Amino acid sequence: MLELDLFFFCVAGPAVIFAGVSKAGFGSGAAFAAASVLALVVPPELALGIMLPLLMLIDVSSLKPYWGKWHAQDARLLILGGLPGILAGILLYRVASADLLRLLIGVVSVAFVLWQLALATGVVRLAKSRMPDGAGLWFGAITGFTTFISHAGGPPAAFFLLSRGLNKTQFQATTVVVFWALNIVKFIPYAVLGMFTAQTFLANLLLAPFALLGTWLGVRAHVLVPERLFFGATYVLLLLTGGKLIWDGLT
Repeated sequence: MLELDLFFFCVAGPAVIFAGVSKAGFGSGAAFAAASVLALVVPPELALGIMLPLLMLIDVSSLKPYWGKWHAQDARLLILGGLPGILAGILLYRVASADLLRLLIGVVSVAFVLWQLALATGVVRLAKSRMPDGAGLWFGAITGFTTFISHAGGPPAAFFLLSRGLNKTQFQATTVVVFWALNIVKFIPYAVLGMFTAQTFLANLLLAPFALLGTWLGVRAHVLVPERLFFGATYVLLLLTGGKLIWDGLT
């Protein structure tokens, strides 16, 4: 059961604002932290079900300022590749327990931080050459899978897009349109799998203003806030929530 009490909204409100800021202002790479935070206080399938309509609302709100500024070919590759990835996510979800979902969300959260640290310290170096189009389909499949099981498709999508020589606004606009499309595709299987309930619908209505506020802040933060500051705070949040989810999933 989902308890829509003060404690829930004290956790969910800031998490949804954070998702809006991340998706609208910083390429959506860490927006999935909101689902990780929610999974600490509600069953993980309900956390995913609550966040999807809100992420879709953020997507729609983010489309206008970035409309037509995306790289069409790169967006097409990631979307087409994402479809079989979503199918793989559906198949896994059908056999996954709540603890397995917590474990997966936690592992993705911690792995994201470790990957970013490896890049920052030079342990891992991205290829400077432009990735071929076929790589977009491959990374699209990873994007589709991770976005289905944890709303964490941002990192693999970014890995591909960063090699394609896009400017900051093209990169942001391309991620907005890619996840707008993939989230629409995810909606029907989420509904069929029972991840939406009357309570999650009510939570969506009450949390929608937080999503819109986060989107508004994110579009402005895209220009005003240093990325290093934003992602530094994000990595701490993801390590804490991811570690707790892994512990809960294993115990």
